[in-house]
Amino acid sequence: MTVFDEIIESYRVQGLRVFEYLFKVPLNYSGNSGTIQVYARRVVPAEEAGDNADPKKCTRPYIVYLQGGPGFECDAPLSKSGRTKELLDRGYQVLYLDQRGTGYSTPISAFTLKNKGTDQDKATYLSYFRADSIVRDCEEIRMTLLSDASEKRWSLLGQSFGGFCSTTYLSFYPSSLKDVLMTGGLPPIVNNPDPVYQALYKRVIKRNFAYFEKYPNDQQKLKKILAHLASTKVILPNGGKLSVERFQQLGLDFGRHQGLDSVHQLVAKAAFDIDTVGEITYATKSRIENAQGFDTNVLYACLHEAIYCQGQASNWSAERLRLQHAQFFNWDVVSASTDPDAKIFFTGEMIYKSMFDDYIELSELKNVAEILAAKTDWPALYDIGALKSTKARVSGASYYNDIYVDLDLSVETASYIKGCRQWVTSEFLHNGLTVNPSKVLGELFRLLENDVD
Repeated sequence: MTVFDEIIESYRVQGLRVFEYLFKVPLNYSGNSGTIQVYARRVVPAEEAGDNADPKKCTRPYIVYLQGGPGFECDAPLSKSGRTKELLDRGYQVLYLDQRGTGYSTPISAFTLKNKGTDQDKATYLSYFRADSIVRDCEEIRMTLLSDASEKRWSLLGQSFGGFCSTTYLSFYPSSLKDVLMTGGLPPIVNNPDPVYQALYKRVIKRNFAYFEKYPNDQQKLKKILAHLASTKVILPNGGKLSVERFQQLGLDFGRHQGLDSVHQLVAKAAFDIDTVGEITYATKSRIENAQGFDTNVLYACLHEAIYCQGQASNWSAERLRLQHAQFFNWDVVSASTDPDAKIFFTGEMIYKSMFDDYIELSELKNVAEILAAKTDWPALYDIGALKSTKARVSGASYYNDIYVDLDLSVETASYIKGCRQWVTSEFLHNGLTVNPSKVLGELFRLLENDVD
């Protein structure tokens, strides 16, 4: 039974009135294992809300924003701008949810897991933080907030992993949803991650070619840096290790607008440091550390492959499939640094075993990650029958050059969802919703509101 706490805080900020709430929900919806808390911010225009506005009396329909991840909280809305403005201007009140395990919602970290028992106990605990549990939290909150409303349905906007959650919501509770919009988040419906990474490695290779075409001198700079890392132990400011593999992981940023340029700045500075002072300086190491979020979002690393699993183990999918592409695992980087024909590439949004040695926070969860990678009894996340019969209106934006969510697999999923209207574009990368919310949301609402066969 969900316990709804009254408003814990309310404030005005740049044209908005924000109300903060806490909900108590079961840790495990299939067993008696205690409760956790889930936090949400309700956002309405400042001129429409008093200090003690009752959410049950607000006549605006709800739209719930589901953040990307897994394992990332929602940023606090600080002004009536961007995505928030677009949704408010369309007549919604917006519920920004910190998904369980993130932000204020019983956050997961190496520290908070210390008192969860054995490594097996910790792995079991983490298994309750996937999309299936997240959407059950949402449903409990919906029944609480809309208990007195004439319209009991609400709408969703899911970005990236938030779109995965939205599709699970459509599978589990189709009658609870009115409109569902997904940006870069029509999920691959698979039983394990292998088909995902078989597709995404090819897209990451394509993105590497774009990077080195834009910055042709960076191939030699990268080889120099990796050769240095292969022969020198480099410790980052927080105690983590800057290994060859970890530096390659900067390619995760290739999927975002200006990501190529951000990576180039780090490559150029690290190569300059090695040339001029013989080592990578503290300032550059700090910038590299700050560019990689796995220490601050351990749930992201621990569950990233598990978000694809239904009844099968992930078995370190990205690690295994990497061996099919020599550009990503050419460990003889010292020799490669003097070979003009050798190619070494950056990797993308993949999780590798070495990360649980290199990242200081993840190192405490190495055995837990092994247990999760071997887990086979993951419950189902999707019901294709329910998707084919949904009465909700559904639209999704997918991106030609997305290196996080494969376009072809997204198109296949869209075909399973009754009436789903998909906008496919090369104008944006994965973070198009952030770059131009007016254009992206405008296209998705247009698809919802126009009868197009």
